[in-house]
Amino acid sequence: MSEPLNVYDLVQRRLETIFASFDNVYVSFSGGKDSGVLLNLCTDYIRRHGLKRKIGVFHMDYEIQYRETIEYVDRALAADADLLDVYRVCVPFKVSTSTSMFQQYWRPWEEDKKDIWVRKMPKGCYTRADFPFFTEEMWDYDFQIRFAEWLHERKKATRTCCLIGIRTQESFNRWRCIYSSRNLHHFQNERWIRRWKKTEIFNAYPIYDWLTTDVWTANGKFGWAYNHLYDLYYKAGVSLDNQRVASPFIAPAIASLHLYRAIDPDTWGRMIGRVNGANFAALYGRTSAIGWQSVRLPEGLTWEKYMHFLLSTLPERTRRNYLEKLSVSMRFWREKGGCLSERTILGLRKAGIPIHVGEKSGYRTNKRPVRMEYIDDIDLPEFSRLPTFKRICICILKNDHACKYMGFSLNKYEKTHRKKIMEKYESMLHGTEENRVP
Repeated sequence: MSEPLNVYDLVQRRLETIFASFDNVYVSFSGGKDSGVLLNLCTDYIRRHGLKRKIGVFHMDYEIQYRETIEYVDRALAADADLLDVYRVCVPFKVSTSTSMFQQYWRPWEEDKKDIWVRKMPKGCYTRADFPFFTEEMWDYDFQIRFAEWLHERKKATRTCCLIGIRTQESFNRWRCIYSSRNLHHFQNERWIRRWKKTEIFNAYPIYDWLTTDVWTANGKFGWAYNHLYDLYYKAGVSLDNQRVASPFIAPAIASLHLYRAIDPDTWGRMIGRVNGANFAALYGRTSAIGWQSVRLPEGLTWEKYMHFLLSTLPERTRRNYLEKLSVSMRFWREKGGCLSERTILGLRKAGIPIHVGEKSGYRTNKRPVRMEYIDDIDLPEFSRLPTFKRICICILKNDHACKYMGFSLNKYEKTHRKKIMEKYESMLHGTEENRVP
């Protein structure tokens, strides 16, 4: 009986499939540990097997990043320049921000803000002029989709594959990306290679089954270059699982925004004048000031009244966004109901909260559907799942424009926006044809 393959050997098999099946291959490279180890795996494979081909590298440069990340990206792209077809993109697409109640997004590399750019645009990069499909309404995730189609056509490729360094260990959404079959098509019955219907453009996830320890083991065993920001994170006491390279202003990054001041003070000095609310978010991102810890109700107010006060301080568009989401949530709890545990149901009844409990839910759960009206607040373990005005207050204080804290569904505008993006993407493409690293 043969020994089971470790994750490194499995990746070698996957890369063999990729380079044998796709004439156009590129890596989505952020400068983080996962995309970094994936790029090293690819260049190493090409050299060891003597492949007479190059691999593309797609790097979205967000202007504001740690100096260590920028220097690592520069080193990585230069080290294997003979093998790499580099697309370093400096484009003013919309990027989500949670630093401000007044802005839902900011734009890197805005031409009219050139005098306050955090750094100079790198030489040889691709700008908006290089992409005829770019529009002012485009978000960064829109751009990623359109870039794949643009590159496919540019290369006159038969089949294009984008390699993405996501790992299922990191989140349920990433696990679902691999294991869900909804609206997706496998390539050669491989779950880790996916494509949209009727296209020859694919996403592949060769290291999806790696653990964080596998990434660092591989870097150490093979002597691969990596982003030394992670060394500084370690010295700052940031746990391995929380060491991320990402846009500094998205919601998950706010709590660690203050580290810029210690790790990269020069960049920090430029950041605070570049993006609205950056300094405030860094100062209070770990405090109740923007809802990260326990939020205290101002004296003399209910949570509902406090919510209306907070909404009154917001610009019209932002206020309307929260009200629409609240309306959707109220209707959901009133007409359909959320699934709650027996313990929570008992707690609601003891508190005298009027509820209607169903016998069976349409979801795969042992919990029961509960219909109820919004309440002000309640002290129960499942607080974050209950319809309370306190939760919407926390969303507002967090600048959580999508209300992810409350598990809100997309509103009508967001659903329409997403649908338009996907329809536009598909319409353009229809015409184109438990083992570890040893």
